Amino acid sequence: CNESLMLEKLPACGKSFEEMMKKVDSKKWCNLTEFIMYYDNFTQCTEREANNASCFWPNPLAEGFITGIHKQFFSNCTSEKVHWEDPPDEILITLILIPVMLTCAMITLVVWCSKRSDIL
Repeated sequence: CNESLMLEKLPACGKSFEEMMKKVDSKKWCNLTEFIMYYDNFTQCTEREANNASCFWPNPLAEGFITGIHKQFFSNCTSEKVHWEDPPDEILITLILIPVMLTCAMITLVVWCSKRSDIL
């Protein structure tokens, strides 16, 4: 694997991706559907250059380069964390009491049926 040749060629892929991303409004950089074709071209370019340098793909050097591109374009694309809240007390009490009552009813039914096994 000629790592120096690969590292020499990979920036051309990044430059091409950068030029394509200029066509996309920076506010839409977190929406993959807006640039999926550009990203696919970038991925294919890095794979092609790694293969031309007789290197497997992905490899740690190529991954490092791709990570740098991600930091450059997608560092602000963090997923929003969902803030979980408890349901209102009326719903919470209902959700707790229904399984408890069903369990009690099933236990009562089993005990009652076991005492009356002579009828069944």
